[in-house]
Amino acid sequence: MKVLIVGGAGYIGSSIASACLDDGITPIILDNLSTGVEAFLAGRESYIGDMANQVLLDKVFQDHPDIAVTIHCGALIVVPDSVREPLRYYRENVGKSVELVDGLVRNGCRRIIFSSTAAVYGQTASLVVDESLPAAPSSPYGRTKAMLEDILSDSAEAFGLGVLALRYFNPIGADPQLRTGLQTRRPTHLLGRLIEAAETGTPLTVTGVDWPTRDGTGIRDYVHVWDLARAHVAAVRAFDAVCPPGSFVAANLGSGAGCTVLEMVEAFAEVSGVRVPVERAPRRNGDVPGGYARWDRAHDLFGWRPTLTLRDGIRDALRWIEARPSVLGD
Repeated sequence: MKVLIVGGAGYIGSSIASACLDDGITPIILDNLSTGVEAFLAGRESYIGDMANQVLLDKVFQDHPDIAVTIHCGALIVVPDSVREPLRYYRENVGKSVELVDGLVRNGCRRIIFSSTAAVYGQTASLVVDESLPAAPSSPYGRTKAMLEDILSDSAEAFGLGVLALRYFNPIGADPQLRTGLQTRRPTHLLGRLIEAAETGTPLTVTGVDWPTRDGTGIRDYVHVWDLARAHVAAVRAFDAVCPPGSFVAANLGSGAGCTVLEMVEAFAEVSGVRVPVERAPRRNGDVPGGYARWDRAHDLFGWRPTLTLRDGIRDALRWIEARPSVLGD
């Protein structure tokens, strides 16, 4: 079986490609390398170019008419950047995805797995997020994903597509075999900030310590990137039973366990042996307490459940930092 992975040279897309290979599925990669890494294409059949390039899409399907499923991971994903550059995000994430779907329909590829996000949801008082929660994204990035879900749902009905939207929570870690990991040397998520603070000896500033959580700090759901990758393999294998033609289905992918900022600090200290000092600060405008996933639907649909822990994610992220120079040559 072959799958087309759009954005397959990125952090998550390359992990999915590795998981596919491990399961006997052949990944065909399409990536414009705007954020992806060429080293992640080694040993994988790939096409470098834009997902909106119709000539290139036709070439991919001429070369591989037996592609069974397209996994669409191609997107810009940095929330603050989306606030500063909303038009760029709408152009890259929505406009070009419309062109991609047009090309898939024209080439007869009617099975799509879409990399969506928990950012499509609004805040819930219970902090537990399931798929019944209405879409209420708070950033241009989240709105591009919610908008594209609507476009894909309409397209499923109009063109007889099967579409599965997998809503990721907060991926951490790396491929346990260290084939791929985060491309950026200084990631801006909490774990990245902790790693940088540990390296530089500076404190971590925690904004907001009066939220309705166990310790007053914000709570997030950190899911290992390899668990995400395995979910895509399971979804590919079960696709026709999960998403018959004309259907749109959404499912959360998270650990199901909320982790507060201070709990992450403790877990990092346990794994790394470095205790990062913490400075407390007031909430910022736009901050939210956060939440965590209910992932039962993914289990019911295609038998997936998370198996790796928060500490596994921290450990693999640290191992990737050590391995990164030899893998990426930097």
